[in-house]
Amino acid sequence: MSGSRAGSAAVVSALAVITSVVTACSPTGPGTPAADDNGPVPTLSVEVVDVHPHDADAFTQGLEIDGNRLYESTGRVGESWVRSTELGSVPGSGPEIARADLAPPLFGEGITVFGNSLWQLTWKNGVAIVRDKDTLVERDTFPLTTQGWGICALEDRLVTSDGSSTLTFHDPDTFDATGSVDVTRDGKPLSNLNELECTDDGMVYANVWQTDTIVSIDPEDGQVTSVIDASPLRARLNTDGSTHTVDVLNGIAQIPGTDRFLLTGKYWPQIFDVRFVA
Repeated sequence: MSGSRAGSAAVVSALAVITSVVTACSPTGPGTPAADDNGPVPTLSVEVVDVHPHDADAFTQGLEIDGNRLYESTGRVGESWVRSTELGSVPGSGPEIARADLAPPLFGEGITVFGNSLWQLTWKNGVAIVRDKDTLVERDTFPLTTQGWGICALEDRLVTSDGSSTLTFHDPDTFDATGSVDVTRDGKPLSNLNELECTDDGMVYANVWQTDTIVSIDPEDGQVTSVIDASPLRARLNTDGSTHTVDVLNGIAQIPGTDRFLLTGKYWPQIFDVRFVA
């Protein structure tokens, strides 16, 4: 999740497998392959396994799978909410289980599940919200001293982004900052780190705001370990009937226990079940 700047472990066996390989396409800017001390960072593309409908009115900021539930959060003042739905064979189209709307002036951002809690960031409101993951009822709030963009959960800590090249680690009980790491690619800082997803293997994935680039990051040293060009997904978007113009890629959720991810974006009418491939 990030805000507009003008603008995790049950396997989902019900997801249909329809393989459609999307041709690799070299990204530019932050997504361009570069070498570091360990050799070139591999550039990957997306293999589309399936395509599902997505709420085209959702200004998506965060996406998360926990058990048989798909959680999604949105942004914009007066339009921010977080909800959970049954995952099912068509992600996000199952019955709504719970929903919480954010009253103005709150601008919702990234979300993650840790234990029995769902954490939700706000953009510039200086607050992180803790909710019951089943009911989404607010249980507590904690001060947020930076902008809130993305959040994900490793085994023993939370990870947040604020639009810079820094990832900050937090105690999952107190939200106290316990450390940070500067993200680099080819020895250079990589900023605009946005929506985050912590994966089963302990990596952190982030989309780079205003691009169709996703990077995998080693949270121990901050080095980018791969770059994923997700731009071919745009050619698969069907916007017939949409009332909004599609915005940036935003929404990464690993399907637990698999090598697949759900990807979507702000006002995207589709959500994509993909693999990251050479």
